[in-house]
Amino acid sequence: MRMLSTLAMATMALTASAIASAATPDTPPGAKNIVIVHDAFVDGSGWHVVHDILIHKGYKVTVVQEPLTTLDADVAATRNVIDAQEGPVVLVGHGYGGSAITIAGARPKVKALVYVAAFEPDVGETVKQLSASMPEPSDDIRQSRDGHLLFDAAKFGTDYAGDLGANRTNFMAVSQVPTTTAAFGGAPSSVAAWHDKPSYAVLATDDLALSPDLQRWMYKRAGSKVTEVKASHAVYISQPEAVAQVIEDAALAAK
Repeated sequence: MRMLSTLAMATMALTASAIASAATPDTPPGAKNIVIVHDAFVDGSGWHVVHDILIHKGYKVTVVQEPLTTLDADVAATRNVIDAQEGPVVLVGHGYGGSAITIAGARPKVKALVYVAAFEPDVGETVKQLSASMPEPSDDIRQSRDGHLLFDAAKFGTDYAGDLGANRTNFMAVSQVPTTTAAFGGAPSSVAAWHDKPSYAVLATDDLALSPDLQRWMYKRAGSKVTEVKASHAVYISQPEAVAQVIEDAALAAK
C-alpha cells in the first residue's frame, strides 16, 4: 500500500508539473515587452484580445492610458511606461497613438515600432496637418464648446468600426474619451523614431476614419513593412489575430 501511495503521489506531482509547464509559455526570442498606445476617442480596453494572444505566447504586454490632453502629455505617459519595462520594447500605436510612439519611440529601449491604422508623422508634422493633406473618407469629428473633440456618436458604428456589431459599437460611441484640439493640432512632432528604427504597419483597407491612401503614403515614406488587412479603423478589435501577428513579427526580429 505504501508503494502504491508513493507511486500515486509521484504521478500527481508529474501531472501537476506538466500542467504548470503547459500553462507557462516559453520565453520568446527577441523583444519580450510590448507597449501599446491607443487611439483618440477610445481607451486601451479594446486591446484585450490582442493582449491575451500575445501574453499566451510569452510576451509582457502593457497598455498606456493616455490623457489625450496634449501630444506632450501623451508622449510623457508613453515614456513612463517604456522606462518601467525591463529589456527591449516593441512600441505599438493605433490612429492618433502613432504620433505619440513616433516621438516616444526614440527611447533606447524601443527596438521596433508598429503602426496600426495610425499616423506616422515626420519631424515638424501634426496629426491635423497630415489628415488635411488626404482627408479621411468620413467627416465625423465634432468639436465641443470647451475645445474637445468627439467622434459623431451616430456614425461611430459605420465609420469608425464598420466591421463590428452594433452591440459593441453603440457602447464605444457613448463611452468615448474626449480629445483636445491641442492634441490634434498642437505641437508638431519633434523627432521621428522611424528614421532610425525598424517600423511595421497594419494598413486597414476599409478605414473610413483615417484615409487608407494617407496610411499607404506615410508607410511608404517611412519604409515600414506593410501588412494590408481588410478591416475598419477598429482593426485591432475586428482582426486581433492579424494585428497580433504583425506585433509578434516585429518582436521576433527586434535586436
